[in-house]
Amino acid sequence: MAETIYDRTLAFASICQAAKLVQDVSRNGYCDQDALNTSLSSIIITNPSSTLDVFRGEVGNVTGGGESGLHLGLETLIGQLDNSRNGSETMRYLINLLALERKLSSRRDAMAQLGDRIETIERQVSHFDLLDEQMISNLASIYLDVISPLGPRIQVSGDPQHLQQTGVQHRVRAILLSGIRSAVLWRQVGGKRRHLIFGRKQMVEQAKLILARS
Repeated sequence: MAETIYDRTLAFASICQAAKLVQDVSRNGYCDQDALNTSLSSIIITNPSSTLDVFRGEVGNVTGGGESGLHLGLETLIGQLDNSRNGSETMRYLINLLALERKLSSRRDAMAQLGDRIETIERQVSHFDLLDEQMISNLASIYLDVISPLGPRIQVSGDPQHLQQTGVQHRVRAILLSGIRSAVLWRQVGGKRRHLIFGRKQMVEQAKLILARS
């Protein structure tokens, strides 16, 4: 897979999107549905021909939104990197997702288990809508069974009235799973910590270009 600034920007924007969706769901109980569809559908696009295909690929009845489906993530990327808000809640989620992915990548057993579970989801989306509550619950269980035990657990902040609801808990975990998938993609396209320090201006400029045309 290509390792260009465009690819890294898409990959990091998708992590940002997951972080923002978690924040929105935990605070408000709802989130942007187009962004949610693009993020969750990326989980089951496991053999893309390009980085963009991760977000516009089709599996069963699932179709990602492409660049336009990442608008929320691109805007969040600009807000995080352009303003250097490293202490924000969103940045905390970003850092935690990247740390969990590093732990995942070092565990072949967990990677194999994750692959098997995602294959099951791929078969199910031929018959069910990915945004159905049952499918979101299935994605959440993958995060709970495979990713959470790797630790440390991501502490999600929000409105207790929303966070106590089972449906909200499932959506948060499903979105976090999409964030892990995005963190895997970030590593696959050559994303490294130094890009977040020395390459942030380039990514912000690239994100603005993508937003302007999509």
